[in-house]
Amino acid sequence: MSVRTPALPYWLYLLECEGGRYYAGIAVDVEQRYFQHLFGRGAKFTRAWPPLRLLAAREYGSKGDALRAELLLKALPRAGKLAFFAHPVGERGR
Repeated sequence: MSVRTPALPYWLYLLECEGGRYYAGIAVDVEQRYFQHLFGRGAKFTRAWPPLRLLAAREYGSKGDALRAELLLKALPRAGKLAFFAHPVGERGR
């Protein structure tokens, strides 16, 4: 009988980058991913516009849930991106 290791949660995060730009991504370890972005080992976007700070993060139970939330977040206008994190999951008025 094999023992199944529980899946690690994924996080959706939002960075403020140089030039006032926002970058959204998912990661298992947000702090580690932030430092990858900071030192040019993250996404191509953050190599061009390095991150200044982490604005928000939210935990999801699976990678699929985090990816779906990332798509929703990226579809929002800039003004709605921080508000996305201000409301508990399910209370965003779908």
